[in-house]
Amino acid sequence: MMVNSKMQKRSRKPAQLKKTIFSLLFVVFPLPLWAALPTPVAPSTGPPAGDWIGLIQGYIKDGGLVLGLAIAVLGFLWIAYLGFAKFNEARQGKAEWAEVGVLGIVGAIVLIFASYLLTEAAGVI
Repeated sequence: MMVNSKMQKRSRKPAQLKKTIFSLLFVVFPLPLWAALPTPVAPSTGPPAGDWIGLIQGYIKDGGLVLGLAIAVLGFLWIAYLGFAKFNEARQGKAEWAEVGVLGIVGAIVLIFASYLLTEAAGVI
């Protein structure tokens, strides 16, 4: 038993040494693939070259639009969750079916209004 465990420890050392050497070589001598990185996507406003302030404003605008879209998606998911919960309550007899219908109508109106506000806000930004 002792001889076998010593052999296993000895066989691990060269493998660990090889891993260490190869990782150091890859760090010290990087592959030429590093030079083939993609160029960053310009913002939707497309400022002229060298206009850093315009570039930052464009990225902030695009970030605001993505944030507004995320808020709209969360609103849709919240209304859908409430609709399923109210539907389940109506099936169990804890709520009226009219409440499910009212929630559906009011939820649709809220989502349409939120979409309208986000569309207007995108034009202002």
